[in-house]
Amino acid sequence: MRIAELIHRWSQEGQTRTDVRVYTVHLPLRDAARVEALSVMYPGRNASQLMADLVRAALDELEVAMPYIPGNRVIAEDDYGDPIYEDLGPTPQFYSLSHEILRKLAAVPEGK
Repeated sequence: MRIAELIHRWSQEGQTRTDVRVYTVHLPLRDAARVEALSVMYPGRNASQLMADLVRAALDELEVAMPYIPGNRVIAEDDYGDPIYEDLGPTPQFYSLSHEILRKLAAVPEGK
């Protein structure tokens, strides 16, 4: 999800999440004021929901912004037959770690 899509999402009703993990976040007062302003502007969302959406959008944009660093090994070809080289940048490690940690988190019973 992109940051620009959040306002539309927040205007919609009834989007809930069932699988969540709780984090405690200490925000500078300016950021806390902005989150509180959003919760006033979008009364269907509480501060926790707004921050979760903001973190998700920021992580999605961070993922897209990670640099692609081509390696020497060809791993596929595109539609035109041009080589696609392995990515030596941070993206493959981020994907791998994210999926591994997600599997572990999903296996832990709620409240543990």
